Amino acid sequence: MAITKSTITIHMVSSLDGFIASKDGSISWMNSNDHYENGITLTEEDVRAFVDRIDCYVIGSHTYEHALELGWPYGDKPVIVLTSRNLESDRSQVEFYSGGLQELVRDKLESYQKIWVAGGSKIAGDFIRLQLADEIIISIMPVILGEGIPFFDQIGQEQLLHLENVTAYQDGMVELSYEVKRRQVTG
Repeated sequence: MAITKSTITIHMVSSLDGFIASKDGSISWMNSNDHYENGITLTEEDVRAFVDRIDCYVIGSHTYEHALELGWPYGDKPVIVLTSRNLESDRSQVEFYSGGLQELVRDKLESYQKIWVAGGSKIAGDFIRLQLADEIIISIMPVILGEGIPFFDQIGQEQLLHLENVTAYQDGMVELSYEVKRRQVTG
């Protein structure tokens, strides 16, 4: 029996100018009233089929709190919340984790094939810096915020990517899917 490697995907929704939240942390701007006639429309079946492929979510504590406020989008899938705070949950599939990301991948995520990371810029940057991410999907909404919380903040190193797909949606959102190219270690 062949062992399939896990795929870790960072997914983020961003404004055109690269912010994942307004300065006050609000994400209300993510609801678009735009209309792009040539874009595709996602059906409930499309969304369900996509979500069914995900085996585990890794999210930040603020994403966790937003998910609780907005209605839990993760269903019964395992969710690991990265936090150093004492948070509580009445959901059996939620686990809080405060250790290192390399240990998380090695010790807790090895049994999952499709791992979806949806946290903040620090979590995304840490996964990229440690070469733990396999792909990055960024959904760009048709809005310029001018200021806010940036998606990529102080990664501190160059990271080559390979564009795998571009999808335009009828609500004006454009999704860019990239493969993360591994840096060669020399020496």
